[in-house]
Amino acid sequence: MGLLIAIPALVAVAALLWAAYANWYVIRRDRGTERMQELQDFIREGAIAFMLEEARVMAVTMLVVGAILWALFYWEVAVSFWIGSILSMLAGFIGMNAATQANARTTQSARRSFKEALNVALSGGSVMGMAVAGLALGGLALVIWLFREDFNPATLDIHTKTALGIPGAEINFIKAALIVTAYSMGASLVALFDRVGGGIYTKAADMAADMVGKVEARIPEDDPRNPASIADNVGDNVGDVGGLGADLLESFIGATISVIVMALYIFVGRGNVDIQGLLAQFGGKIGLEENYWWLTLLPLLYMAGGIVASLLGIVYIRAIPRQENMQGILMNGTRLAAGLTALFAILTTALSPANFTPFWSMLLGIAAGVGIGFVSEYYTSYRYKPTRELAQAYASGPAVGVTEGMAVGMLSALWPVLFIAGATIGAYQLGGLLGVAYAALGMLSFVGMTVSVDSYGPIADNAGGIATMAKLDPSVRERTDALDAIGNTTAAIGKGFAIGSAAFAALGLIAAYMWAAASSAVEVRIPEIAMISPAVEIGAFVLAGLIVGAMIPYVFSALLIRAVSRTADVMVQEVRRQFRENPKILTGEEPPDYKRCITITAHGGVKRMVLPSLLALGMPLVVGLIFGRYTLAGFLVGALLSAVQLAIYCANAGGALDNAKKYVEEGHYGGKGSEAHAAGVIGDTVGDPLKDTVGPSLDILIKLMGVVALLFASLFPVAPIFM
Repeated sequence: MGLLIAIPALVAVAALLWAAYANWYVIRRDRGTERMQELQDFIREGAIAFMLEEARVMAVTMLVVGAILWALFYWEVAVSFWIGSILSMLAGFIGMNAATQANARTTQSARRSFKEALNVALSGGSVMGMAVAGLALGGLALVIWLFREDFNPATLDIHTKTALGIPGAEINFIKAALIVTAYSMGASLVALFDRVGGGIYTKAADMAADMVGKVEARIPEDDPRNPASIADNVGDNVGDVGGLGADLLESFIGATISVIVMALYIFVGRGNVDIQGLLAQFGGKIGLEENYWWLTLLPLLYMAGGIVASLLGIVYIRAIPRQENMQGILMNGTRLAAGLTALFAILTTALSPANFTPFWSMLLGIAAGVGIGFVSEYYTSYRYKPTRELAQAYASGPAVGVTEGMAVGMLSALWPVLFIAGATIGAYQLGGLLGVAYAALGMLSFVGMTVSVDSYGPIADNAGGIATMAKLDPSVRERTDALDAIGNTTAAIGKGFAIGSAAFAALGLIAAYMWAAASSAVEVRIPEIAMISPAVEIGAFVLAGLIVGAMIPYVFSALLIRAVSRTADVMVQEVRRQFRENPKILTGEEPPDYKRCITITAHGGVKRMVLPSLLALGMPLVVGLIFGRYTLAGFLVGALLSAVQLAIYCANAGGALDNAKKYVEEGHYGGKGSEAHAAGVIGDTVGDPLKDTVGPSLDILIKLMGVVALLFASLFPVAPIFM
């Protein structure tokens, strides 16, 4: 065990050291003029204030949930949950801090050269990427090391001893599964709070700033006369950086623990699993006691290789001296990271007692992720036909543009779903449900790279806002807009990876839950709730669970969109009030009240994130406790199928609507101030909550419900309680 834990732990430390170096590199850059520094401080203070208020609410929730887990299961489960929660919150704070340090420095670098500005923005993003990867992997290694006795293969349970012919005393491997699942649940719950609260904040501010500023007052984007401009820039950091980091950290953890949990269930012999047959798929020697750790900890080694590959991809991008086709260079860096991840996985597999089944399954996930990235780029970048046609549609008015954007988003779901389906079938043929879990692992294995290029986008967006508000030369804004356009595409690609990986990770979690639910003698601390298998007909309840599960993502999305629109409405009224009561704001004679707008969005984000979060946390428990574990299985599958389609649609429709507006702003179809531009602003405000609030939050919804179901599986009856 020692070496297999030490290697991932050392790689995690290396990732965190890179994050520290990248942060040092950023803060050494010049922050620019006094006005630029003042604006950066405004944004930074607003982001910190919101994150602290959100953390206060989350801390209370985490204490209560951890106490419940302690009472129901073991103290180790509660501690593991708290570790996951703390690391997820830490990831969000690290990313937000780096982004608010990098924004003005990126603007100042853009005054000198495009490439220098990109390096600063990417370095700021890589702080988030490497911190996410390092904290996720290091935290999981820490949890396994702290509670290593619960993972000890020297004392397998009686069922497994008989199957494998290994002597030893009995041990409850279910406890080990609960420990790593609780770690994932802690990260998932914080990620949901960050994504939902941050998403409401950022899009409410963005919509209000655009509708009142651009459309009604006819002032430019990020104009310092707009009272909502600072809140808009704050939102980019708390939603698109802090929320993104927590989101992909829990995806990384969820994909990894789904493999570990299933490996543990192989050895515990639960769920009517053919141990010998399944182990044979992953190499005959895996069935031996001395090689147990390879099967359980192989995912950590694969993830460690992905982190090293991500570091090399980031170094490649920074080392390229050219300034032309930087989007292509960023994409090549991502592809290089994916290729190196596969190479490191080959080497790891060759050195392990396993055969190449885990590697081939993982490779399918990597291929699906790259394919989804290509599709996301095609449908959201204005280099390609769909977004250019959408920009042309804006010339006919906002109604035509918005409906065209909806069609683009719906069409974009075709190929990603086929990629996911194909990889799922292939991985299942290779290694059953464990193979599917390895496919999820593959898609997330180079998460450090995908988070880095995704986090770079909001930094570039902030840099453009600071350039305008500081009244710098228009050429600076042109460079930051070019950075921002690349960032919109990389963000869409990152969201594509997040959606695809969420589908695989959720499927792996559901599969692990089904294995847990199929057990007829799951031992928990309260023996009287051990599961019994009565002969009842529950097929209709499973079907009903599918239907209800498919409905939940729509209710969840409606709550988020309503939260954004209602918070934005309060913001719009406030901006109008300031313009009406103080005409000197629009003449530039007096500054607006930025802090009032920040307070409104912060209050709306924290207040309105509670109900969607309770829905995600509570529905699996309600369905499982009342209607039974098999109905819950149907519910989870229905939610997964519905959420994947909806998330792809939201992410790509929103990205296309935004970039089509930017294409118009570059001078096409009348350029800025034209009817097409006004239509594009409206289309962008429609797409904003879709791509930055609903789409990313749906990823977390399906994973959180899966991990909650897995953690509490032992408490659910087989049949509905009224039968």
